[in-house]
Amino acid sequence: MDTMRDRFAPVVSRLLDEDPRVAVVLAEIGVAGFEDAQHRHPDRVINVGIREQLLVGAGAGLALTGLRPVVHTFASFLVERPFEQVKLDLGHQDVGAVLVSASASFDWPSGGYTHMAPGDIALLDTLDGWTVHVPGHPDEAETLLRHAVAAGDDKVYVRLSVQSNAEALAVDGARFRTVREGRAGVVVAVGPMLDTVLAATEGLDVTVLYGTTVRPFDSAALRRATESAGTDVVLVEPYLAGTSTAVANDALADLPHRVLGLGVGRRELRRYGQIEEHVAAHGLDAGSLRERIDGFLGATATRVSA
Repeated sequence: MDTMRDRFAPVVSRLLDEDPRVAVVLAEIGVAGFEDAQHRHPDRVINVGIREQLLVGAGAGLALTGLRPVVHTFASFLVERPFEQVKLDLGHQDVGAVLVSASASFDWPSGGYTHMAPGDIALLDTLDGWTVHVPGHPDEAETLLRHAVAAGDDKVYVRLSVQSNAEALAVDGARFRTVREGRAGVVVAVGPMLDTVLAATEGLDVTVLYGTTVRPFDSAALRRATESAGTDVVLVEPYLAGTSTAVANDALADLPHRVLGLGVGRRELRRYGQIEEHVAAHGLDAGSLRERIDGFLGATATRVSA
């Protein structure tokens, strides 16, 4: 199966052909995927070289001319390194762009911590007005990329990962989806965490919600789920643990509730390892999640087999 990033260049190349507003800005990374598109649209496929601040600044400049820029590189170079430009060139000037990242939290362990960005969405949360998509499958990535480009002049972040669920679900770029219903708690699985969460909660009497668009946070879906499943909520996110606990707390502010945020820990893992080793070290494998979810929800979450 191809990865989300494998899908990125062909999808956006087609959008370049279909929509004269679309432009692509790259910082060396990903250039090969747009060679044919650059021949067809030399004025709308721009490689600024290894200059990430310029990458975002150039995208903002294109947006000021009325274009819809798609800006791409690794997450750490797209959100963290040029954060001042994201804040000012896009936010302060009130122009939109589609930022599309790769490498996620630890997709390329041999690249070291410079190529990891578990805090990317938490950082964007300090800014106003961003839509954030976290697809869990290449097909979902294609759908959400199209949503993002078509979203007028909005500021949109699309977080691509090599980690993926086995099957795609229908996503609409807005709402959470109910995957499983229960009565003793709600577990929100974000993007590529869904398959692992379903394995971890097998036999537990919990509702599982699937989120691929996490900003704006679907507060209405969470509140509906708690009406039958109770107000104990577990968030399982493929980035910094606790990133969405504040918005979940806000969604349930008028109700007695508890929220547990699970995700990538703050401690830096200084050995390269493999993706699976990072998953296990952060407690995001099915066995570890089961233990932590069980411990939080207690005995009432265990289903009684017939």
